[in-house]
Amino acid sequence: MPGRERCDVLVVGGGPAGSTCAWALRRAGADVILLDRAVFPRDKPCAGWITPPVVEALELDEEDYRRGRVFQPITEFVTGVMGGREIRTRYDSPVSYAIRRCEFDRYLLERCGARVRQGAPLRSLRRTGDAWLANDAIAARMVVGAGGHFCPVARALGAVPPDEPAVVAQELEFRMDERQQVACRIRGEAPELFFCADLKGYGWCVRKKDVLNVGFGRLDHRALSARVHAFVSWLGRMGKLPPELPSAFKGHAYLVYDGARRALVHDGALLVGDAAGLAYSGSGEGIRPAVESGLLAARTILAARGRYATPDLATYGQAVEARFGKREGRGLASRLPSGIAAFLGRRLLSSGWLTRRVVLDRWFLHAA
Repeated sequence: MPGRERCDVLVVGGGPAGSTCAWALRRAGADVILLDRAVFPRDKPCAGWITPPVVEALELDEEDYRRGRVFQPITEFVTGVMGGREIRTRYDSPVSYAIRRCEFDRYLLERCGARVRQGAPLRSLRRTGDAWLANDAIAARMVVGAGGHFCPVARALGAVPPDEPAVVAQELEFRMDERQQVACRIRGEAPELFFCADLKGYGWCVRKKDVLNVGFGRLDHRALSARVHAFVSWLGRMGKLPPELPSAFKGHAYLVYDGARRALVHDGALLVGDAAGLAYSGSGEGIRPAVESGLLAARTILAARGRYATPDLATYGQAVEARFGKREGRGLASRLPSGIAAFLGRRLLSSGWLTRRVVLDRWFLHAA
């Protein structure tokens, strides 16, 4: 293939999954090209917090990261059913750190060591013998799809089944002026989470110094905009939000692990992060699964030693299942009649002990 760029591995997508996979591969000496259609720092509204295991997996230099970036320790959560009573759960030490995705993603991308091509969407991907040709310009024997829910690699592989049960969310992240900072009752160390009674969705408020993120996501996304408006109006009546919020909520979709059906392994290709549908089913949190799947993919590729047929890469799928469990097909709330789900939801979220042990430690922090 004269005149074309060559590499060992092509990674498509520069978010946490793709940049982590590229970082691990580069540290082992692989030649990696990373494509992303965006130019970083990109606008990426996200509730955005990372737990200590993510910090450890990334070998994150906390002192270096804090320079000029948000790294807000979280030691408390406020939770409840919308319209119900609030429960405050406090921890003795930080259990998470709030980050801004525009900063976090750029940091990981810049340190990954790959040949990064920003503002470079994947327009075409085709097999040529035992290799891939991307955009008729880059040849690689191995491709990693890390382009999120709408990953072009997943589409090119035919890995996106029809009628996927995606969660759809809308959120807003903005920098507050001095007046808004004074009026905002959300505290940086204490994100607030408010659940729908049927457990099929929840809204959140996360403060990151002078930045506020407000959002709402739901598996059953009929009339989502109306639900978002109702949630924000309720927060306003409760006096939690500052006045004059920007109105431009941004939408995005993702798959939760129990409901995803995408094949993760193909000849010469793996899917990681949201492209693979790995977000935690209880919370929808996707940063830790993205980072861990990126590392698992890199280990699989390195262990394959140039043999990239599907059977040679099958250990990746096995490693994902060993780490995240067997896919159950649907989440608990989807399997229960709405009345029973609502009853269980109210009982669960009105108990301080259950909120801490199940909702926070298990669903959101994955402390076990």
